[in-house]
Amino acid sequence: MTGRHSAREALALLTDDFAELPTPQREYAPDGPLAWPGYDASHARAAERTGEEESVVWGRATVGTAQAVLISFEFGFLGGSLGERTGDRLEAAHVYAREHRLPVVSLIATGGSRMQEGMRALTQLQRVARQSALTGEAGLPQIAVLRDPTTGGGWAALGAAADIVLALPDAQVGFAGSRVRPPDADPTAYTAESQLAAGSIDAVVSPTDLRDTLALWLSLLTTPSTEPAPPPHALPTHALPPDAALHEGRRPARGARNCAPSPHEPAAAGQPNPPPQQAPLPALPTTGWDAVQRARSSHRPRAEAYLDAYFTRRAPLRGDRAGGTDPGMLCGFGEHGGRTVAYAAQCGTPTRPAGYRTAARLVRLADRLGIPVLTLIDTPGAANDADAERQGAGPAIAALFTTVATARTPVTTLLIGEGGSGGALALAAPAHTWATPDSYFSVIAPELAAAILKRPGDQVRATADELRLRPQDLVELGVVRGIVTPATTPTTTLATTPPPD
Repeated sequence: MTGRHSAREALALLTDDFAELPTPQREYAPDGPLAWPGYDASHARAAERTGEEESVVWGRATVGTAQAVLISFEFGFLGGSLGERTGDRLEAAHVYAREHRLPVVSLIATGGSRMQEGMRALTQLQRVARQSALTGEAGLPQIAVLRDPTTGGGWAALGAAADIVLALPDAQVGFAGSRVRPPDADPTAYTAESQLAAGSIDAVVSPTDLRDTLALWLSLLTTPSTEPAPPPHALPTHALPPDAALHEGRRPARGARNCAPSPHEPAAAGQPNPPPQQAPLPALPTTGWDAVQRARSSHRPRAEAYLDAYFTRRAPLRGDRAGGTDPGMLCGFGEHGGRTVAYAAQCGTPTRPAGYRTAARLVRLADRLGIPVLTLIDTPGAANDADAERQGAGPAIAALFTTVATARTPVTTLLIGEGGSGGALALAAPAHTWATPDSYFSVIAPELAAAILKRPGDQVRATADELRLRPQDLVELGVVRGIVTPATTPTTTLATTPPPD
């Protein structure tokens, strides 16, 4: 998008059937609540210049296949600022959305509260926050599209409060507007791209892709279901190279790689993509160390491969809304078997506090919208460096434990690789967790267990056996319900146990 589009031009990017709806009328004091000299005249000039009666236009439209309430800001009308009349329109839009069970999409372009109305304008943020909360409690999704600029209370109360936040490239986004920032402030910090890196928005979307992206999100978020997500089938492990034995049991450096490419991903640019050499489904691991070795192998499929095989289409959710992101935790919503399933998937690296907070955000949203959740476990454990402690690792893990434990929507879990202690268990659904043949779950890594017990290195393998961490051990212990098999086999489990009462 080049330049600033008007409110109606922004609407035209998304839909061809926008129908504006009326706002209940009431009397306003001359020159506003502060009797600001010339305010009425400024209001009239803005209306003549833009053709709008206020800084917000709202109505009903179809985006893709979904009906929605659309709210669009007119920045040319007093900088898209929020006053009492704006609050009236925003409240009317949310009331209509709840009455007709429709999602709300806000196309925001605002400088914040209208200073000519003083505190009466500022309190509209509380009013809007209440309406947004009521709409959320009604189980209706809210999506914000940040245009240029989105600053002040408009960003804090409208944009950042949405369930899914999209932004246009290079849009100015920040609580502080351009004229009230410190003189030495880095201007790049107040951009959509910076907010994406900080975990405050979910995606930066080009104008040409915005309609399709928004249509996908609306389609996914407006199809609730009470049925649990079925666990994915096991994916085959690629044949190991001849020198694999040299690396037996060797763990990759912690944090060395996020979301390692799966065997299903394309080769590097300029190189042919060789046909995969797939081995038959291996038998279950014979020893604990065998299970650990297979789970740590770089040749087994990772989260991306499982998500690609499971979903026909998906949209990623990004960021913890607290200043952080974790590339090792993939979250979002996808379509499986014609219905929506939310997902949170670890990628084989130590999970950082932002990853746990993002997963908790995902589960809370899915719970509120009535969408089942699938979690994929694959981590050697929670990140344990000093930065992770400073970022609140303990509270983040605790919050995810609580969120999963109290979710009303069904949660299904598949252990696809390493299950390292509480950092993995936080993502597991009680009584509805499954495992692949190439996985293990343990209270502690066998090397660390041996070290704590002051055992020599040659006893690590024996310690792995004593921990009873193999998939079949987990079934016998009642920790997992079963072991999934490939889609070509007639059954989805090799062994099952009934879930506890």
